[in-house]
Amino acid sequence: MAGNPFSMMLPPAEWAPDDPRRTPVTVRRRYIDDGFTDRSLAVMVRSGVLAKPRRGAYVSGPAWSELDAGGRHSVRARAVLAQARTELVLSHVTGLLEYDAPIWGLSLDDVHVTRTDGRIGRPEAGVRQHRGAVELGDVVRRNGVPVMSPTRVALEITAMTDVEHGLVVVDDLLHRGLTTPVQLAERQQGMTCWPRTLSSDIVLRLADPRIETVGEARSYFLCFSQHLPMPEPQYEIRDANGRVIHRVDFAWPEHGVFMEFDGKVKYEKLLKQGERASDVVIKEKRREELICRLKGWRCLRIVWSDLERPVATAAMIRDALFSSAVA
Repeated sequence: MAGNPFSMMLPPAEWAPDDPRRTPVTVRRRYIDDGFTDRSLAVMVRSGVLAKPRRGAYVSGPAWSELDAGGRHSVRARAVLAQARTELVLSHVTGLLEYDAPIWGLSLDDVHVTRTDGRIGRPEAGVRQHRGAVELGDVVRRNGVPVMSPTRVALEITAMTDVEHGLVVVDDLLHRGLTTPVQLAERQQGMTCWPRTLSSDIVLRLADPRIETVGEARSYFLCFSQHLPMPEPQYEIRDANGRVIHRVDFAWPEHGVFMEFDGKVKYEKLLKQGERASDVVIKEKRREELICRLKGWRCLRIVWSDLERPVATAAMIRDALFSSAVA
């Protein structure tokens, strides 16, 4: 795969106008003002004409039925905003969904919002109100709602979860050009009173915009957590003339080893029109053989299940690194 894979990508477009996540939220009092009764609303919910994302809020039933867990969370968040009596901003995991970022392992049980007035809100089921200081540039408008900027959301995630989950998020936002290492470092300076800043420091030190997927981010973290030599992400393989002919997920050139993460998303991305999954597997095998023949290196392949047994997987990688000779 030739070319420069590390150039910053343009931010993705907002959700399409007909995206079911944009379905309008109507609060109960509006329906009552228009002459509906609680009984008639209940009948429409049972029939599927309406859906009830949270108490006192209604949306289109057909639109609701199209949504996955993340989409329903985003609609619930819009219901929270519609019912709020103070100014709120979508933040943390809820804000992350507005950027279509990965939410691997993150809970969607509660809608996360941040108050802009700095006050403590009344406890409410299914809602977590935060009151961290909001600085200039933290809040943007996206998909029709106020949401924390990608830089702010990235740092919020690092402060609410562990290093591995935080790294998955930050790598994605960096890779897609939604934030930069400089922006993260500058905004982090204002986090002196935030909890879990040690986790944030480690995530920002490990984060790399070259890492493209959840599987790659977790593989990189596995190397760090298991005290392996850190590999070079998205390593370019060149032929005898110096021409880039392939790019591998990770490489340890000094050990003569490269590693690929084999996930479903990877093979779907490589699948061309008219091809079967088996065609892609065969092409990947031939690609691996070419690299091994050209460089004299050894190839490692890991899958999702390998990430769930990090000690055994690290032992396999360590054995490959220190038993291989560089050609």
